[in-house]
Amino acid sequence: MRYVIAGAIVSIMLASTAEAQNKALWTDRVPLVTGAAEYHVAPNGMKTNPGTKEAPWDIVSALGGKQEVKPGDIIWLRGGTYKHPDRRHSNLGYVVALDGKEGAPIHVRAYPGERVTIDGGLQISYREPSSYVWIWDLEMIVSDISRRTEQPGSHPADLTGPAGGLHVQKCTGCKFINLVIHQTYQAIGLWKDAVDAEVHGCLLYDNGWQAPDRGHGHCIYTQNETGVKTISSCIMSALYNGSYTMHAYGSSRAYVDNYLIEGNIAYDKGPFLIGGGRPSRGIRVFRNYLYGVNMRIGYATHVEDAELRDNVIVNGSLSIKECRQLVEEGNLVLNEGDPRSHGAKVVLLPNKYDPNRAHLAIYNWQKAHTVPVKVAPFLQPGDPFRLLDPRDFFGQPILEGKCEGETISVPIEEEFGVFVVVRS
Repeated sequence: MRYVIAGAIVSIMLASTAEAQNKALWTDRVPLVTGAAEYHVAPNGMKTNPGTKEAPWDIVSALGGKQEVKPGDIIWLRGGTYKHPDRRHSNLGYVVALDGKEGAPIHVRAYPGERVTIDGGLQISYREPSSYVWIWDLEMIVSDISRRTEQPGSHPADLTGPAGGLHVQKCTGCKFINLVIHQTYQAIGLWKDAVDAEVHGCLLYDNGWQAPDRGHGHCIYTQNETGVKTISSCIMSALYNGSYTMHAYGSSRAYVDNYLIEGNIAYDKGPFLIGGGRPSRGIRVFRNYLYGVNMRIGYATHVEDAELRDNVIVNGSLSIKECRQLVEEGNLVLNEGDPRSHGAKVVLLPNKYDPNRAHLAIYNWQKAHTVPVKVAPFLQPGDPFRLLDPRDFFGQPILEGKCEGETISVPIEEEFGVFVVVRS
C-alpha cells in the first residue's frame, strides 16, 4: 500500500512487520519476565477457552481474576467493542482484580494495530483490589450516554448508561497508560487507596454532563494520602463549564497530598486544580502546558509545601493559596491581551512507555499558517509519521508523511494547537 504526501511517496510496512517492530520496541521500556505467558481475550471469547489466539478468553473472567494469570503475564485484548451488559448508571464497568508483583506487573493491553473499545468502563474496587497491573492503549466510551439532566448536583437519578471511564479505588503500583477516554460521565476517578498509581499519556476529552446548576464530570478526579500519585503527559479538555481538567480535590476529611503532576496539556476549558478542604502537602507541578485554562494551587485552606516549575499558562491565570513552603520558578503566565513573543513556542513530549509516540503543543504567537517543529531525535530522517488530533485519535491524520530532516512543518492557524505524533 502506498500514498503520496507533499510530493513524497511513502511505503507502508506490512501489518505483520509493524506488529513485530512495535512489540520489540515495547519490550525495551517495560519490565518483562522470562517465561511469562501471553493470553488473548476477544469480544466473543469464552471462559472455558485456553486463552490462545485461536480460542480466546472472555473479558469478565480474564480481567476479574478467574483465570490462572501470573505476575509478568500479558493479557492481549483483541480488537472490537466490549459492551458491558449492565447498563444501569450505578454500574462502574468491568472488574479488574489481578495481582502482579513489583518488577513483574501483569499487562492488560490492546493488541498491536487493533482498536479495543470498552463500552461501560473499568473498575478496581475496594472489594476486589489489584496490585501491579498496567492497563494500556484502550478506548473507553459509554454508547448510551445522556448529556443533560433536570436534576442539579453530582448524583442525578435520571442519567442513562453506565458511569464509564476508569474508576480506581484500591490498588498498589498500578499504571494506566495511553488510554483514550471520551463520551463518558467522568474519565478517571483515582482515589486515596490507589497507592503509588500512575496515569501517563492518556487522552481525556468530551466527558461529563450538563445539569441546571453547572456542568459535571471531570477529566481526572483524584485524592491521595500515602505514596506518590503521578499524572503525566496527558492531554485534557473539559466539555462543560463547571467541569475540570485536573480535579485533585476533596473536603476537609479528604487528603490531597503527594502528587507529581508533570508534562500535561490542558486546553479550551476546565480549571486545573490541586487543593481541597484540608492543607495539601508534597505538591510538585512541573512543565504543564495550559491554554484557556486556569491553574489553581490550594482551595479552601493553605498549602503546606509545593513546587511549581516551568509551567506555561496562556489566556489563563495562576492562583496560589497561602503556601508555607513554596518554590515557584520559570513559570510563564500570559493573560489575554498580554504581549506575545515572536515566532512560536513548541513543546514535544516523548512518551515514557511507547517510543513510537509523543505529544506536541504549539503556542503559535503570530498565528502563522505553518510552524516548523524540531522532531529529532524522536523522529529520524526516513521515519514515516502521522500527526493526529487528540480528540479524534482513531480518525484520519491531520498530516502524514516521511521525516526528511530534523524538523517537520505542522499546519496551524490559531494561537494554540495540540497534536499526537506517531511514528508509523
